[in-house]
Amino acid sequence: MKTIKLKIDGIETTADDRTPVLAIAEKLGIKIPTLCHHPILEPYGVCRICTVEVRSGKRVRMVTACNYPATNGIEVLTNSDRVRRDRKLIIEWLMSRCGHVPVLEQLAKEYGIVEPRFGRGDDDCILCGLCVRVCSDVVGANVLGFFGRGTTREVSTAFGETSPKCIGCGACAYVCPTGAIRIENDSELVREALPLGPLTPVGIPFMQAVPHKPVIDRDSCIHFKTGECKVCEKVCEVKAIDHKQTDQIEEIDVGAVILATGFKPSDPQAIPEYGYGKFKNVLTGLEFERMNSASGPTGGKILLANNQEPKQVGIIHCVGSRDERHNKYCSRVCCMYALKFAHLIKEKTGAEVYNFYIDMRCFGKGYEEFYHRLLEEGVRFIRGRAASVTDFPLNDREVGKLVVRVEDTLIGEVRRIPLDMVVLATGLSPAEDAARLARTFHISCGNGFFMERHPKLAPVSTATDGIFIAGACQGPKDIPDTVAQASAAASLVQSLMSRGEIEVESATSVVDAEKCAGCRICNTLCSLSAISFDEEKKISVINDVLCKGCGTCAAACPSAAISARHFTDEQLFAEIEGALYDVRA
Repeated sequence: MKTIKLKIDGIETTADDRTPVLAIAEKLGIKIPTLCHHPILEPYGVCRICTVEVRSGKRVRMVTACNYPATNGIEVLTNSDRVRRDRKLIIEWLMSRCGHVPVLEQLAKEYGIVEPRFGRGDDDCILCGLCVRVCSDVVGANVLGFFGRGTTREVSTAFGETSPKCIGCGACAYVCPTGAIRIENDSELVREALPLGPLTPVGIPFMQAVPHKPVIDRDSCIHFKTGECKVCEKVCEVKAIDHKQTDQIEEIDVGAVILATGFKPSDPQAIPEYGYGKFKNVLTGLEFERMNSASGPTGGKILLANNQEPKQVGIIHCVGSRDERHNKYCSRVCCMYALKFAHLIKEKTGAEVYNFYIDMRCFGKGYEEFYHRLLEEGVRFIRGRAASVTDFPLNDREVGKLVVRVEDTLIGEVRRIPLDMVVLATGLSPAEDAARLARTFHISCGNGFFMERHPKLAPVSTATDGIFIAGACQGPKDIPDTVAQASAAASLVQSLMSRGEIEVESATSVVDAEKCAGCRICNTLCSLSAISFDEEKKISVINDVLCKGCGTCAAACPSAAISARHFTDEQLFAEIEGALYDVRA
């Protein structure tokens, strides 16, 4: 494309021929006000606030910068007296329709308009058409349109009724420059967004994702709903986006596997007495963590369902843990993240914080000190498992509150604590597919978590060589322990790969081909799949690399065809005779 030379506010610059003046000015850092321009839409200059003065020789014209193509040798003035006069008049015209819109009031202030000459209207839509165009040209839903003429002209859906074609993407509200379009149930959407979503159509799944690259979420992507949009594909300079891609399953040969499948949070709905899902201000720990995040739906603010800050907050420990009805084990992380929440609530809102606990298990480095710090901050601790959360008041203090009923074991009384918000410190449960993966990799499970070979001497190894475990899939643990375990597993894999050879068990089982009847009982019993059946010889064959010499097959063989190396009857009798030699003598 041909390169041209032009001058904007006295600054000489170059640009591609026919590039809009507004785009060139933005690259130079020159601000030209506009209300009807959006980069994903073709500009068409309807608001005319972006009016500039263009000089070409002796010819002077007033044009809209957003859609006027630059040509060689022109001079553009963006803030001349003539430009400011025209913009002032345009702003007054717009205010005669929308006199109380903040963005117009700000522009009026910048251009010295105290009171518009044509009065102030009460509408908030300037009829820029951005919402109509994005709905039809980008989203492809064609829900919005212009209706009426003259002063009755407005943007609306067909017949002013809710359209079934609307997919609720919010694109119209996103591009609206005056805020005339709002999502009615915005506060409800914020509450729904607390767990981990709703996902934006394009984003990185989580901050530690490997590879650290964005993906497209089909459930929220407009293209997969209407077949249109593809804005991300248009703006991607390296052309890395392909909406036609599909999921693919690849088979990869590896020498070792590290299982780090994690956990799933305990389901608080299994404990209905805590009111999760019934009361909007009862949140799980994960939802509260999402609310606290600066990138979360509330921008890091701690808010109730009515968008007000809480005055009293309760945190219930051990939800789903140390419970005979659910998980009997301790989840290890709940106490400390509950203390972290208490600190954040105090820091951000100054609210009263109650911790309902069974026992405080602050076992890590600096954990006990953090607990004492919260005591000094005024966080209240009540020892006793919370019995229930209800909204039924027994006195005036409890009206409009969530009431936690708990037995305070330190004073021997049943107490009712009125609160604005309740946070459930949910425990850690095994991943849903843990049992299936255990069968796939021939390892054992205990309480639903993967079993290590030895709890002290081999905490990341399993009964199957080359299969290692790391993190919460082995049992509940916090981040430092998980990182340490992951490093240990990676080191063992690297050590295994660097040796180039592996050690096999010496005490493996062996099949006597003359005695084997081919009944295949041993094939079904072997948990390591170390025994296969030779169809040609009609006998079972043991793989020495996979066999660990557990002896299950030898004990079950009805024809005594299987024996364990170094543990044959003759060897055992010889050992016994040797041990009893002195006694016999």
